[in-house]
Amino acid sequence: MPNLERWQSTWTGLGVLPPAAGVHAALIARYAEPHRRYHTVQHLDECFARLDDARAVAEHIHEIELALWFHDAVYDPRRPDNEAQSAALARAEGVGAGVPASVLARVDSLILATRHDASPATPDATLLVDVDLAILGAPVDRFDEYEQQVRAEYAWVPGLIFRRKRREILEGFLSRPRVYGTEAFHAKFEDAARANLSRSIVALGG
Repeated sequence: MPNLERWQSTWTGLGVLPPAAGVHAALIARYAEPHRRYHTVQHLDECFARLDDARAVAEHIHEIELALWFHDAVYDPRRPDNEAQSAALARAEGVGAGVPASVLARVDSLILATRHDASPATPDATLLVDVDLAILGAPVDRFDEYEQQVRAEYAWVPGLIFRRKRREILEGFLSRPRVYGTEAFHAKFEDAARANLSRSIVALGG
């Protein structure tokens, strides 16, 4: 679990005092909501591990960290505005802690970049998106577990509809010239991601 020490260092790195410890506990509780299977603390842990491997690439590492903490704070697979609501929550906590408005504007943009509906606009957004998508290049066993977790989050969707929609999403990633925008992630995960995506698309059927 991403610990309190990391949480505190994110805020102090932004030049402010951390919020009360209860804010961290409440955020972690969000990632433990019973309807979640993939968008959990496990995902948060994996993201921070990937970010730690690429810290030298970041321009504003603590802004990326804050965005990462909150990027899935609101997650309901039945609604289309999870990232916007997550960004609003990060902004509210940031305002309360005294984070400058210019910093919060960048954090807001970083969180919205995890919608994966457009090319990232900045190097930090590119890095955060790569961190969020690193799961696509995970070892086969972990990728297959991830696919099962995603299906469980959408258990309410009929199988035929889920397979069609999921295939469209995976084909969208596979059709990109590059899955990963940073050189470090491209070198480390690109081939595995394309193999995983191709295999999963086949398994989902035509």
